[in-house]
Amino acid sequence: MPNFYKDNDDIRFLFKHIDLANLAKWQEEDFKFTAEFDTAPANAQEAIVNYDMVLNSLGQLSAEFIAPRSESVDREGNTLNEDGSVSYAKGIAEALDKMAKAQVMGFTLPHRFGGLNFPNLIYSMAIEMVSRADASLMNIFGLQGIAETINAFASEEIKQQYLHDFSSGKITGAMVLTEPDAGSDLQAVNLKAFQDAAGNWFLHGVKRFITNGCGECLLVLARSEPDRSGGLGLSLFVCDRGPTVHIRRLEDKLGIHGSPTCEIYFDNTPCELIGERQRGLVTYVMSLMNGARIGIAGQSMGIAEATYAVARDYAKSRKQFGVAIEKLPAVRDMLIDMKISLEAGRALLYETSRLVDMEIGYTKIVEFNPLEDKDKLKEAKNELRKYKRIAAMLTPMSKYYCSEMSNTVAYDSIQVLGGSGFMRDYACERHARDARITTIYEGTSQLQVVAAVRGVCSGTAEKLLAEYDALQYDDSVKALIEELRLGTKIMTESVAFIKEQGNEYMDLYGRAIVDIAIDLIIGYLFCGQASTKVDMQVAVDSDNGNGQTVSMKQRKLKVARRFVTKAMPRITSLAQLIQSGNKSTFNEFSELVGPVISE
Repeated sequence: MPNFYKDNDDIRFLFKHIDLANLAKWQEEDFKFTAEFDTAPANAQEAIVNYDMVLNSLGQLSAEFIAPRSESVDREGNTLNEDGSVSYAKGIAEALDKMAKAQVMGFTLPHRFGGLNFPNLIYSMAIEMVSRADASLMNIFGLQGIAETINAFASEEIKQQYLHDFSSGKITGAMVLTEPDAGSDLQAVNLKAFQDAAGNWFLHGVKRFITNGCGECLLVLARSEPDRSGGLGLSLFVCDRGPTVHIRRLEDKLGIHGSPTCEIYFDNTPCELIGERQRGLVTYVMSLMNGARIGIAGQSMGIAEATYAVARDYAKSRKQFGVAIEKLPAVRDMLIDMKISLEAGRALLYETSRLVDMEIGYTKIVEFNPLEDKDKLKEAKNELRKYKRIAAMLTPMSKYYCSEMSNTVAYDSIQVLGGSGFMRDYACERHARDARITTIYEGTSQLQVVAAVRGVCSGTAEKLLAEYDALQYDDSVKALIEELRLGTKIMTESVAFIKEQGNEYMDLYGRAIVDIAIDLIIGYLFCGQASTKVDMQVAVDSDNGNGQTVSMKQRKLKVARRFVTKAMPRITSLAQLIQSGNKSTFNEFSELVGPVISE
């Protein structure tokens, strides 16, 4: 039987390689829930078995049920009915019903609301598999961060009102943020939130480009302080889909056709305040979007995995000049780069998810269950600050790297298929259309770089790399570690040069310095994988056509060697660009771009 968990050796390897026992301990708060909830694990081993079982079940559901319907979902799309309601494509509606019955719609919610209480790392694995089956379905399945935001910041009454239904799959949600004049700049949001004489809140205005805007639970960013501009005038509200919420149109999009993107008009819609006034953007939405960015990174991974599979299969079976095209050096090199970039994105995403889980664990200790021992509490606060800094840097890095990688792999997949890749006979053209949005929504790649570059230039990347460097590695990767140390020195010199030039120069060369940092981080992660204690054999094809098995550890050594060997010249070149001092973007813009041509 097809299974997107069992057939992915890299996911299964990382499941064993990463210290899930420690994450389970943090997530289950030393397994204190076992006496109260039957679903709560009693120890780390039981938790890991649960993770494995759910991923296996979801992998099977994704491969057997969701993926076969993805083409019809893409062609059918969604329907805006005359009464203003939205009907999902048949395959999406059926998949959501299956997922609700499988009890995976409350993946990270606490046990007390019927959730699985799984770490973000396991959720990232799940999102990748679902996205591989149908990227548009992920835009509904992957919106569980809405429920997490309610759980983190809303009153107990609001939690009880919505979270049980989220876990059971009775309702879905939407992040209602973007407006016609407020896209990336959410500080410009103008949707009006106002109170009546009795203190009840209402919403009035228009929101645009809202993913799953037809969901039953809407988290809405609105201006609650009419006399205050900017982010501090915004608050976050929750409302039900009801008679005063009008879906005015569904967007006609390039891809992800199974995910409805709505324009919504709120006509004095009753709502409730989440948390405190004026913290809507700075605290609540930024937390929500950080989770969403990790989700889009996972979606990007799934799309890339799906489209790579098409190219790999085609290259093995398609013959030209008397041989399978995978024998041709140019095609062979392309396939290797696609595969390694996939594993690089996965390594970065899973490490980011792991560190976000650590941040959440320390937040529980510091803010919700403070330790009585002052020294231990101080230590926990220091650890929390460290993980917050790292997560704030790695989250935009992961979204940026994985989404850009997904587009490159999708483009190259079409190239491997040649003319056939341009036709709708093969899925890679759909994957390319689906991949395109990933570099745009939840913050463009350019905005992710702006968010990440501060972490690189503030020393967070250097400290993280020092932590990686201090780990124990096998002798087989010692030469690669030396290369990465040299790369870190080059990065540090480039950061110093950037800081001398000022913030404007930092933004200009932000992408270059972030790319350097990402290459180094992934290089260390690959070296760690090549030093694994996991004894795992995987099947590979051989050039003579006969299958064989190899040690994953030995395979990862080859992956690490190729990645670092190709990364070092790239790092050197980017550093030279950064330290060139070229400011023509600022000084010669008009001459270089020429005049505006109106048609």
